[in-house]
Amino acid sequence: MQNNRALIKAGILHPMTKRRTRTTKRTRKKASGRAGHGRSLFKLLFFYGLCIALVAVGLWMLYLDQIVREKFEGKKWALPARVYARPLELYEGLSVTPNLLERELGALGYRWVDSVTKPGQASRHSAGEYTRYQIYTRGFNFWDGQDRPQNFEVLLGPVGVARLTLDARELPLVRLEPEQIGGIYPAQKEDRLLVQLKDLPPLLGETLLAVEDKNFINHWGVSPVAIARAAWVNVRSGRVVQGGSTLTQQLVKNFYLTQERSLTRKAQEAAMSVLLELHYSKAEILETYINEVFLGQSGARAIHGFGLAAQHYFQLPVSELDAPKVALLVGLVKGASYYNPWRNPERARKRRNLVLDVMHREGLINKAQLSRAQAASLGVVKAGSRSQTTYPAFVDLVKRQLARDYKPEDLQSDGLRIFTTLSPMVQRQAEEAMSKRLTTLERDYKTEQLQGAMVVTSVGAAEVLAVVGDRNPRYAGFNRALDAKRPVGSLMKPLVYLAALEQPARYHLGSIISDAPVTVQSDDGELWQPQNYSRQSHGDVPLLQALVRSYNQATARLGMQVGLDKVAHTLKRAGFDGRVPPVPAMTLGAIEMSPIEVAGIYHTLAAEGTYTPLRVIRDVLTATGEPLKRYPLTIEQRFSEAAAFQLQYAMQAVLREGTGRAVYHRFPADLPLAGKTGTTNDQRDSWFAGFSGEHLAVSWVGRDDNSPMPLTGSGGALKVWADLMSELPTLGVNLEPPESVNFDWVDASSGMLSAEGCEDALWLPMVTRYAPTQAVDCRLQQQKQERSWWQRFWN
Repeated sequence: MQNNRALIKAGILHPMTKRRTRTTKRTRKKASGRAGHGRSLFKLLFFYGLCIALVAVGLWMLYLDQIVREKFEGKKWALPARVYARPLELYEGLSVTPNLLERELGALGYRWVDSVTKPGQASRHSAGEYTRYQIYTRGFNFWDGQDRPQNFEVLLGPVGVARLTLDARELPLVRLEPEQIGGIYPAQKEDRLLVQLKDLPPLLGETLLAVEDKNFINHWGVSPVAIARAAWVNVRSGRVVQGGSTLTQQLVKNFYLTQERSLTRKAQEAAMSVLLELHYSKAEILETYINEVFLGQSGARAIHGFGLAAQHYFQLPVSELDAPKVALLVGLVKGASYYNPWRNPERARKRRNLVLDVMHREGLINKAQLSRAQAASLGVVKAGSRSQTTYPAFVDLVKRQLARDYKPEDLQSDGLRIFTTLSPMVQRQAEEAMSKRLTTLERDYKTEQLQGAMVVTSVGAAEVLAVVGDRNPRYAGFNRALDAKRPVGSLMKPLVYLAALEQPARYHLGSIISDAPVTVQSDDGELWQPQNYSRQSHGDVPLLQALVRSYNQATARLGMQVGLDKVAHTLKRAGFDGRVPPVPAMTLGAIEMSPIEVAGIYHTLAAEGTYTPLRVIRDVLTATGEPLKRYPLTIEQRFSEAAAFQLQYAMQAVLREGTGRAVYHRFPADLPLAGKTGTTNDQRDSWFAGFSGEHLAVSWVGRDDNSPMPLTGSGGALKVWADLMSELPTLGVNLEPPESVNFDWVDASSGMLSAEGCEDALWLPMVTRYAPTQAVDCRLQQQKQERSWWQRFWN
């Protein structure tokens, strides 16, 4: 203060300075207080904000943790139901040709080698009229247990399998693994074939890590070093040429997240990757990635995982992949569409060779292996040969039966394993027979737009072996075998004769019926006047001749004599569930049926009067192999053995001397076959249904617009049937009559007994109890009578 006064007196300091100084200090003190208060408030807000942020991050991490664990530990994928054909079972005496066996092995992806050392390999050596095959099966988990891989030998001779051996020990039976023929896919159309790490060739896992994430074993889900390296490379290149994502991050992105590109999604990806690494082992993460990664597209179906990709591109199990195939699949991880080996083979080759270079650099293959692998072809199967469904018409039938027993979500997500009755060998033969014959018919008859359908079953077991729904067998649209309901024409006639033969006291094959013109007036006054195909009448004829020659007038008269209600009932007993119009025209086939319905009815005729519903499914297993449902064989004898045998005899005569006699230009004379042709009005439909003792096939040829064709049943459908059956090893129809039936000579003009060598004498089966008792006077033949086809069989 004294100093200030002195300074004032000296005129250096203004008198008000003191006051101002005091005021300034006071102001500074107030300002300092306000600033301190602001800083404290800021610190407080910052603290609370940080706490809230940490809580939010914690809650977010807990939420992400729940998502990560819930899906990873639960049902990871919606697995499609897989549909399998029946396996080829080899046993001594099986009728199979080298061509059919080799085609079966080819469809399963077996590789032909000089020396068999691994599963999936086969060799062939000819020795005169015999062919020796060495086959190393892959093994398979069947409905009745696990079949382990077997390296066995099969010797094929002129009549089929002559011997089966394993290490010089004879085997009773060996079955190959079944062919997968289709699937029932989830709504998003994702497909995968789950594999475990132990199933993978070590080269695949090591190559995948070397190319996609070299530091996978050491990082915790994210790799800062990899991110920095990728950023540096991208900056230098001026564009994105390298990613910094770890394999774990790739899995998170594909497994949990969308393909959105944003910092938020990237942060979420990193957080979930760390959480994934905290909870699960590297092996679990790698195995999930191997089954999740997208590796291609097959139509609408997405190919996920290396297990399915190996089948899709190479038709091989993943365990059988060699170095160049491993490199191609690993290369596809970077961009399955961009490196598609079918659309961009050169691009795919460069990518594969680049991966091979990495494999060599990491010491996974040596220099010689590198050179061979880079010089190898891509090795992929023919483009389009691995469709979503190999046999769409048959799989369509399978799906319809499954729909009666299972919910759609069970079929689309539970990974059921469905074993069917389809025989790939028979299916391929049926497809070729239909496609090639329709092309030939169009050329020979100068016509076009022919379509066809076929159903093939086993006789007795009633298993559907093949279904063809279109002349293009891979067409998955309208399935004519199941949905094309057309008038069956003369295919109905055997049911009329069966209804008569079921009354043995009134009818046998030698009974006389009239083939005179028929006129029936309906309730509305319209006249029904059927005519024979030849427009001629034949007077009185035996039942056998009327059926063999397919006389319309005689059949209509017989049906009305027996009773239309009895004929309709016979058709129902044979297995037809549809509507039967109660009119006389029904006897001549004015009933619409699909080929599958005809097959069901004719199977009853082929099985000697025994009704068995047609079967397409054998067993259904869960994804882990537990039995879920069986489809047992049900059998019911609906017609007498005597009536069925007589009808089969007549249907054999159809092919020996009737409307189907042209068939024996293709078959050996000592092979007994039976069948019936069918032609509808204006030749709009060409039908044939025929059977051996082992196979039944129904074929139809026509046009989708129902316009007339220049083809009868024998001129069209019969030829398709013969093309198929002539290629199938099969057994003849049973010739042994039941105990109640005996053969005798019957006079064709009176139906009474006759004798060998007499004019018009027919050698016919009949129920012994109701055989004719009267005989005609024998008029000897002018020339020595040739033995009947039946007598030639027995002699």
